[in-house]
Formats: sequence, structure tokens, C-alpha cells
Amino acid sequence: MAEDTRPRRFAVLIDADNTSPRIAAGLFEEIAKFGEASVRRIYGDFSSTRLKSWAEILQKYAIDPYQQFAYTSGKNASDIALVIDAMDLLHSRRFDGFCLVSSDSDFTRLASRLREEGADVYGFGAQKTPESFRQACRRFIYTENLLPEAAVTAPGEGAAPNSLQPASAAIPFLTKAIAQMETEDGWVSLGAVGQRLANIASDFDPRTYGFRKLSDLIRKTGAFDMEQPDGRTVRIRAKPPQPLAESAPTRSRSRGRGRGRGAASAAARPQSA
Repeated sequence: MAEDTRPRRFAVLIDADNTSPRIAAGLFEEIAKFGEASVRRIYGDFSSTRLKSWAEILQKYAIDPYQQFAYTSGKNASDIALVIDAMDLLHSRRFDGFCLVSSDSDFTRLASRLREEGADVYGFGAQKTPESFRQACRRFIYTENLLPEAAVTAPGEGAAPNSLQPASAAIPFLTKAIAQMETEDGWVSLGAVGQRLANIASDFDPRTYGFRKLSDLIRKTGAFDMEQPDGRTVRIRAKPPQPLAESAPTRSRSRGRGRGRGAASAAARPQSA
């Protein structure tokens, strides 16, 4: 049987109330890395002046707007419509996964339900997104990393001035990923580390620390050895602990000095006849 080489199909569902139109370009570039955005829908009350900035973006990126009037304050009709459509699309069996674009924890159960049915779920939201929604997704990408001016560091440069977190904050995640693979010599491939990181923390992303590539982030931490023995596969391991330097025997010297002073004092004392 011929291997199915078609791109993976994703339904992209955007919560307009919790998403900035400025991420649109970065959003669809990111989605293109793992599949095709076959369906592109956005939900909100577009009669509101607050969502007027989406007008040009909708046409440019072929996003279908789904108008939901806010009939009652405190009730989010857009969220309900998004959930209903997601379930309809799920049962159509036409999609390999879903991209849920929102920072709202109300979509936590939706993400879990979609994954229970075997669909991949990629979440996109701000760093303020509650952990429950982030962890319900297979992968979660921060929208701050999708903005045009997102600061990242190229190899050979210093740390990006606007990086969201310092490189050292990634060390616990990297250390845990390497430890879980339990190789005899401690060396593991960089690709395997990247895959394990996605399982450990669905929102792990080198760009959050100011770097385009995982390898650049690892080098910046200074906590890991890296090598490329065959010229192709990059391997890393945690640096072995450095032996503690021996402290100088100050105590014995002080005792010696004390004895010397005592002897000198005794020699200086006049002896009785």
C-alpha cells in the first residue's frame, strides 16, 4: 500500500475576544510547520468596535468570521459557538487535529475531549493562559513568540534584550528530559531531547528564552556538553560535577605559628638561677 503523503489537516478555531490580530502572520507560519490549516474560523461580535482591527486580517488570511452577538452580558456566546463547531468538525472525521487560539481556560475541557477522540490539539495563547488549558494541549505556543517584533537571539550574539525568560530557567526542563532517557554514557541526541521536552512541558519553546533553536539555548545555559561525533547528529549531556578544590590547611599552620610564638616567649623569659 502506498504511503499517505498528504499534509495533516487542521481546523483552526480562533477566539477573537482573547486574541490579537497582530499574531496572524506568525500563527499561520507556525501551523504550516506541522500541517495544513484546512479550516480557518474566528468567533466574536464583530459589530463591536473592539474587534474592528480584525477586518483586514480576515481577508488577507482567508479566515471565515462567525458573528456572535453578545445578547446578554456575562454570557460568552462566541465560546459556546466555537465549542459546538469543534465537536461537529471532530465527528466529521475530516481532520487530524485542531488549533485552538485563545488564552481562556474555558477551553480546557474541549481540548481534553478532542484528544480523547484521538485528535492532536495545538493551543495558542498568551503567557497568562492558565496551566490547565496549556497542559490539556499536545503543544502550546505562546502568542508573544508569534509577534513580528518577538526578540530572538542568533548564534554568536548575546542574550536578547527582550527575552521573556533567562536561559538558566530552561535548565531544570533540559536536565529532566536527559535524565528520563537514561543512557549509559549520559549522551542523548538533540532531537530526542526536543521530543521529550514536548512531553514534559507542552509549552516549552526556545523562543520563550530568546532563541530560535534549541541548540543555541542549550549552549547559552553553559550547563551541558555538546558534541557532533559523526558530523551530523548533535548529542548533549549534563556536565559532570566539578571536584571541589582542597582547602589550605590553615588550622595546622596557625597551630605551628602558635607553638613558635610560645617557644619564642619562653626563650625571651629570664631563667631563674
